[in-house]
Amino acid sequence: MIITVTPNPAVDLTWHVERIVPGGTHRADAAGVRAGGKGLNVARVAHAQGAEVLAVATVGGATGGEFSLELNESGVPNLLVPVTASTRRSVALVDESLGDTTIVNERGVAPSGEEWQALQDAVRGALRPAQGPSQEGVLEHVEGPAVLVISGSLPPGTPDDVLPALIGLGRASGCTVIVDTSGPALVAAADAGASVLKPNGAELSEATGIPDPIEAARDLLRRGAEVVLVSLGADGMLAVSGGDDTVLHARIPQPLAGNPTGAGDAAVAACAVLIDSGIRDPEQILRRATAWSAAAVLMPLAGEIHPSWPELESSLVVEALPEASVPVSLRKDSR
Repeated sequence: MIITVTPNPAVDLTWHVERIVPGGTHRADAAGVRAGGKGLNVARVAHAQGAEVLAVATVGGATGGEFSLELNESGVPNLLVPVTASTRRSVALVDESLGDTTIVNERGVAPSGEEWQALQDAVRGALRPAQGPSQEGVLEHVEGPAVLVISGSLPPGTPDDVLPALIGLGRASGCTVIVDTSGPALVAAADAGASVLKPNGAELSEATGIPDPIEAARDLLRRGAEVVLVSLGADGMLAVSGGDDTVLHARIPQPLAGNPTGAGDAAVAACAVLIDSGIRDPEQILRRATAWSAAAVLMPLAGEIHPSWPELESSLVVEALPEASVPVSLRKDSR
């Protein structure tokens, strides 16, 4: 089972316009509206691919009501923790002529101390192994969740101990913990012992202060992570793992146009689904994560992947990088 935690969920609004003109007036059909935030997108993709999931998030205000309604209608199993502040909104403007997307994210409002505790209590309860009656009527242990995913930004003012506490809950329950976040929280996740980290190139450089993504990923490995997946936008993805110091690069040979909003979340979903099924090989994870990420670009809304992902995976170019640092051509992140 996969449990996803979204500390800063959002109502996602997506508008498709013919062309974005700075300072201009734009007309669009009704926005695509759905319960979002990175962890929710992960849960949607994993659920659609047949994995057992539970999405845990906070929810509040009028936007929170819209969020709850859409999420429940989606069929994704969820556990929502009420908070006072309204659920934030995220706006994606898709330029159909360029195949590009402009995103505006509200920052969100941090829950109170009591509300953060309620979220941690909800996660703790979800992680607790189930008990069920055997044929003899005696309670027997049922295997608990295998993967805990903590994904997305933390609202301004979040206490420094919130993310390490959530990671600690997962580690204490025996879960593999995957974290996709940015800024100081990314380094804090490595220090707290998250098994897998999934930043993009820009986030990785900003968080570590190291411009080379491989060296920056290795810094996170030294801090406690086991595998770092680095999204490079159109240039694919890196997997940097400890032990044998392996660095793998995967890319789709043909350029793809579309909406990249949920591409990184699809990569996290791929990682979680494989680990939940018992697969921990970095190359297999990299291949599936790159394919699902590319397949997400082909879909109009975040939280979905195109059914052609097996063909995308079979077309991947995957190579081991022998040098200590990544080629100059890969030292950028287009999304």
